[in-house]
Amino acid sequence: MFKKFVNYCKACYDELAHKTTWPTLPELTHSAVVVLTSSLVIALVVWLLDVVFKNFMSFVYPG
Repeated sequence: MFKKFVNYCKACYDELAHKTTWPTLPELTHSAVVVLTSSLVIALVVWLLDVVFKNFMSFVYPG
């Protein structure tokens, strides 16, 4: 059983070290900018909807 675990660990290392293609720094930077930009846009849309619904509910249910 221990030999199976060692073989599994060796296979995992081989996969990560030799068979995986890691992104270059420009690719990684571009992906990070895309994620950051889309997150900010989604946050802005959610904030705007929150403001609109808050004002609408204040109009419908004055109090």
